[in-house]
Amino acid sequence: MARIKMAYLGGGSTRAAGTMASFIHHRGADFDGSEIALIDIAPDRLSLVETLARKMARARGLDIAVSSTTDRRAGLDACDAVLSSFRPGGFEARALDERTANAHGLIGQETQGVGGFFMALRAIEVMKAVAADIDAVCPHAKVFNYTNPVNVVAQAWTSNCAIPLVSLCEGPYSFTAELAQAAGLDPERVTSRMIGLNHACWSVEHAFDGGDLMPYVHEACQALAPGSPLSVGEQRLLRLASAMESIPADYFLYYYWRDEVLAEQLAKPKTRAEDILSWVPGYWDHYAEQAETDDPVLDPARSRGGIHELELAIDAMHAVFNDTGDVLPVNVPNRGSLPGFCDDLVVEVTGRCDAQWVQPLAQPELPRHLRGLVEMLAEYQMLAAEAAWSGTRRDAIRALAANPLVLSVEKAEAVYAELSAAHRAFLPDRLLAP
Repeated sequence: MARIKMAYLGGGSTRAAGTMASFIHHRGADFDGSEIALIDIAPDRLSLVETLARKMARARGLDIAVSSTTDRRAGLDACDAVLSSFRPGGFEARALDERTANAHGLIGQETQGVGGFFMALRAIEVMKAVAADIDAVCPHAKVFNYTNPVNVVAQAWTSNCAIPLVSLCEGPYSFTAELAQAAGLDPERVTSRMIGLNHACWSVEHAFDGGDLMPYVHEACQALAPGSPLSVGEQRLLRLASAMESIPADYFLYYYWRDEVLAEQLAKPKTRAEDILSWVPGYWDHYAEQAETDDPVLDPARSRGGIHELELAIDAMHAVFNDTGDVLPVNVPNRGSLPGFCDDLVVEVTGRCDAQWVQPLAQPELPRHLRGLVEMLAEYQMLAAEAAWSGTRRDAIRALAANPLVLSVEKAEAVYAELSAAHRAFLPDRLLAP
């Protein structure tokens, strides 16, 4: 049982209540005697999450101290672990990214294309300041990152900073479960190993009850017909998995059905972020109601994530600080683990997590028919990370133009001009000057 101080960047976010519930319900006993410092820019919401976390811990007889602050450096002081999950500009910035991308004939999405690129620019500028704070007040801390896009954030950090950072995402689990459900199979009986990049990974092992999964996928795909009860997305997922004989990250649908997805987005009255913004007041109403109880219980239908938010990050912390050696999906520099990709590229692979930190494990090669798009996204990832950390406006436009969902200098220049001006408050001058 490790006693640590964890600083949570984004401790006043919509997902923070669920993260605290996950930490306390899922791993509270493994960290009894620890301290959590919630850090955010919204004091009222910080106070509410602090109350929820304290009451959850107390109801379970756990000795976990919880504090909150808007002073980032003070909250980071002497911490052992930093959990990063924040959204510069909030859902309002995401909505602007999505709507502006659509106006320029491009897909709007939080981690892909234009949306992912501008999220990276905003997030990495904050992360540079976080790195300076950690170096000053907790130089031995380890960073567990969920700030999106996690691959570009990790690429920028690990290419420029010696402080240990691992980015995490449940995608390799959820993509497998989604395909199993689409194929009419019990997800608990399907196993896989997925590798590549975050939100751009494929399975290189996939089994149902220990046997080959793909015959079941082919059968489900061949059974598709007009009037299928499956959603359009589920049908596309089955078709892609069957064609490639691999479980895909569902984000690949943006690339393999780019024109169709764009048309569907343009036909909707609101973007995804605008939908979420309409739900946010209800989340906080629910959290406030539960904060009045002695043992808060989050309803997944009325909260963002329920009690399972950031559970993989908490598992990784447990593995590192309690030295378990658990093997988990991680996003870290390749260091030879994924053949055909450079050593400093941040890849999503399985890694062993223990007191020595995170060691990526040797992986098989991605088959050529799967590798091409991943290679394009890898080059974009490197360009975007470099531009965000230290590049110029020209570097940023080149990176955006290289994204497979853009691939147009004219569109990259136009959308960059509009969104860099709109997000001026979040960007450094070097990314604004012509």
